[in-house]
Amino acid sequence: MSDDSQTQPASDRPSWNQRYLDGELPWDTGRPDRHLPEVLDDLDLASGKALEIGCGTGTNVIWLARRGFEASGLDLAEAAIAQAEAKAADAGVDCRWLSADILVDPIPGGPFDFIYDRGCFHVFGEAEQRSRFANRVAALLGPRGIWHSLIGSTDGPPRDSGPPRRSAQDIAAAIEPAFEILELRSADWDLDEHSDKRCWILVARPRADART
Repeated sequence: MSDDSQTQPASDRPSWNQRYLDGELPWDTGRPDRHLPEVLDDLDLASGKALEIGCGTGTNVIWLARRGFEASGLDLAEAAIAQAEAKAADAGVDCRWLSADILVDPIPGGPFDFIYDRGCFHVFGEAEQRSRFANRVAALLGPRGIWHSLIGSTDGPPRDSGPPRRSAQDIAAAIEPAFEILELRSADWDLDEHSDKRCWILVARPRADART
């Protein structure tokens, strides 16, 4: 999730990689996302196999590992994964890391109990891409697995920068064939960089016939 990701192609590996090499990371606060502990507490979920898609420099993956998860991080940008590996080593935390494109590449390590993305699903501009993303997530989850996503919202005043904006209808159209929506509510992104921007907090479980 970035200040100009509304126009940057979602699967443009060289461009995303360059952002990490240049340190142009307005989405990287260096702190775990403030909504993540609340969602996990509400689900009473404190262990199992977790995967973050679009993990960036690994802050949330490291936090999940410290909470008790067998945590893995995936990112399109190889530079992001290199930085995440270094951060985890410095923290003395054991995590698994993979540079891959969630839409097309094999993702080892599943099935997962919990899959998380903070502003990855919403960067895909085409409805077909968002549906494919949801189908890939469903296939990676176990029978009672949970997907939690933070998604830029169409709520709020018009703007030309910040997280991409998706409507509740956009989300439902992409994910309901594969997922049962357990929660979809509006919230603020965070308390500093994007405090004036709205997001959706999505919590969903795959339908029994979607994990294929």
